[in-house]
Amino acid sequence: MESLLLVAGSALWLGFLTSISPCPLATNIAAIAYVGKTVDRPGQVLLAGLLYTLGRTVGYLAVALVVVKSLLSISSVSLFLQRNLNQALGPVLLLVGLLLIDVIPWPWTGNGSALFDRLQTKVQRLGLWGAGLLGLVFALTFCPVSAALFFGSLVPLAVSHQSAILLPSIFGVGTAVPVVFCSLVLAFAANRISKAFNALTLIERWMRRVTALVFIGIGGYYLLSYTFEVL
Repeated sequence: MESLLLVAGSALWLGFLTSISPCPLATNIAAIAYVGKTVDRPGQVLLAGLLYTLGRTVGYLAVALVVVKSLLSISSVSLFLQRNLNQALGPVLLLVGLLLIDVIPWPWTGNGSALFDRLQTKVQRLGLWGAGLLGLVFALTFCPVSAALFFGSLVPLAVSHQSAILLPSIFGVGTAVPVVFCSLVLAFAANRISKAFNALTLIERWMRRVTALVFIGIGGYYLLSYTFEVL
């Protein structure tokens, strides 16, 4: 039970860290802009935030189901993973950690706002359901950070625990936490929304660094234990 809670907490943390990284944060800001259009009706603001969360969760769940089920259903791949997953996790976690602290550079892509602008007209016709569509589309629009955390951390975690549904769902909920939080702010204290996002932006760098150090530490341990077998 404690192991399950730890793994679930890890998936939730990875999702939350993804949500406040620069590129995903831009899409979440766009989602908040959409949700804010109904700020005069607090109940609908909260409902829109929940629908956005559902959309993101469904998006990540769909991708994870395809990837994880495919890896586990192919007998040769499944057997290879059972034998070598621990050896592979070391380099993968090290790589993700180095990416998170920008030791290895990558091209930042901040196309979330542009994507929102193109979708805005269409989703407005759907009313509240448009928030769910935004969540689904933004979940499938991977940028370097979200791709690294999803494919480099969550997918190996889901494969190792044979969890193609639970962990990706928790990850999806984690990625929408800022939207739900800010939906509450919009519903009951709209004037504090900018302070909320400023706080998220401020702590993102430190949270990312702490997570990167944890990844590097665990990756190094896996390398020494399973690859070089010196521990």
